[in-house]
Amino acid sequence: MTDTAVTPLDPAKVLAWFHEHGRHDLPWQHDTTPYRVWVSEIMLQQTQVGTVIPYYQRFMQRFPFLQTLAAAPIDDVLHLWTGLGYYARARNLHKTAQLVCSEHGGEFPPSQDQLENLPGIGRSTAGAILSLSMGQRGVILDGNVKRVLCRYYAIQRWSGDNQTQKTLWELAEQSTPSQQFAQYTQAMMDLGATLCTRSKPNCAKCPLSTSCQALALNLVNKLPVSKPRKTLPTRPVYMLLLQNNDQQVLLEQRPANGIWGGLWSLPEFTALDALQTWANSKHATLQHAWPITRHTFSHFHMDITPVPATLNHHGIADLQTGLCWYPLDQSVNVGLAAPVKKLLQQLAVSSQDAQ
Repeated sequence: MTDTAVTPLDPAKVLAWFHEHGRHDLPWQHDTTPYRVWVSEIMLQQTQVGTVIPYYQRFMQRFPFLQTLAAAPIDDVLHLWTGLGYYARARNLHKTAQLVCSEHGGEFPPSQDQLENLPGIGRSTAGAILSLSMGQRGVILDGNVKRVLCRYYAIQRWSGDNQTQKTLWELAEQSTPSQQFAQYTQAMMDLGATLCTRSKPNCAKCPLSTSCQALALNLVNKLPVSKPRKTLPTRPVYMLLLQNNDQQVLLEQRPANGIWGGLWSLPEFTALDALQTWANSKHATLQHAWPITRHTFSHFHMDITPVPATLNHHGIADLQTGLCWYPLDQSVNVGLAAPVKKLLQQLAVSSQDAQ
């Protein structure tokens, strides 16, 4: 933080701006039950509002109540999550819905500590649920709020380190008013999302510009400090696109934990020889591999080589647990990782062209 005296952030200015310029018509701002707010907060973690809205609307149409979500098969939940990424969020939604039904009588517990004990709910998400849907003062520190605070107070350290996190929480706590806290919570998220954006922030329209330290010190474009960069390792993977005569492709379910946990994916191999050996054992004939496609996770690049194959007449008979034949028209609702979904769409097109 800068050494010069800083005028504390004035929530009244933020609230005045919000009443005139904030967002008041987002889907989760209508009928603000703890369930609806909770789902929106989980979806909005590391995902922008524009991306979330259609997912949220489909999710609420399929799971209008907490009990509906708790009773649903996990595959239905993961299917609706396909494309949003960070699939642990969907698995935790399902687990939490079941826990709230079984241990809390179907009602979210009205305390910060109890909310944080539920899977996937951290300090900021709990604060948002309390503030936006339960009429209690809650404090949030999502990515948008971090950005506003880092710029306003000219915090010149990466926001992810422990000391900076502690400082930001103290500032967020100090700034949150004891009244109109729900409006303030939404206002700070809106301010970060619409004006104090990562690139090209609109400082001229910001209600905090007259006392913003980053603006005064000409540091707006340098803050927040980026996470220290690391060179991401690359992991090569061969994915088998094995098709039978019924326009179906072989899928395997991934383990519950780890990358794409619980989703259905294409059989994976670390080397082409291993894929060839497996295909031979199942009486499958490999075709020419498709070009490599890259999918980037937060901690590594996955370079996928898709290898189409056809099943011979005497191929796989009984499928072992964790394998299934999936229709190429994707008419069955299962959770698919986004790159797998795209490969299946390409396979469907190429199969139609070959007919």
